[in-house]
Amino acid sequence: MKTIYDIQQYLKKFGTIIYIGDRLADLEMMEDEVRELYKAQCMPSEDYQMAILLLRSEIAKQKDRQLGEEKR
Repeated sequence: MKTIYDIQQYLKKFGTIIYIGDRLADLEMMEDEVRELYKAQCMPSEDYQMAILLLRSEIAKQKDRQLGEEKR
């Protein structure tokens, strides 16, 4: 997995489509779903680690953007 899109496609294989309308909430929900798949042993540890890394990175970017918008 290299992108958030790859994670979305992976989740789709398990019938999970996440769209709340808020990018940050979507990312956090994806992180929860990835964690649950890993706990259920449906996801290899390498994929889990990469997915969590990507999601946390994107979550941090989104939070920085929101803080920047609030300061305006």
